[in-house]
Amino acid sequence: MSEYLRPWKLITLAIGIALLIIGSFYYKAPDWDIPISLIMAFFTYLTASWSMHVVVKRQLKKFPLMLFYTWFSIDGCYWIYWHFTDPVALELMRDANFFASLSLYGMCGLVWYYEGTVKQFISEAKVFVLGIRGN
Repeated sequence: MSEYLRPWKLITLAIGIALLIIGSFYYKAPDWDIPISLIMAFFTYLTASWSMHVVVKRQLKKFPLMLFYTWFSIDGCYWIYWHFTDPVALELMRDANFFASLSLYGMCGLVWYYEGTVKQFISEAKVFVLGIRGN
């Protein structure tokens, strides 16, 4: 639970949400609005990092649940929202949304994969890249 409250993760989430909201105004896609941006960002934040850990650590018993969480975050919540909001937009844009959202989900999983503070990350990166042990 503490990983969800790390300032750097919350800041990157806020930046991502801001970009999604800006994009909803800039690109006039019929299925891109503020509510779906918030809904999908929320579910992605909750599940993308966990899903990436399941894949990287080869936790095969968790794989079916990981597939469900991934699907729900990129398509399930999208389908539910647009089914009730505008079924025509859903029919028109669902296929295009799937791959765009899957790509963003994977990127978010990579960004939020690290478990620790920024200071810990920098320290570990120095050791990895330069072989330097910090204080």
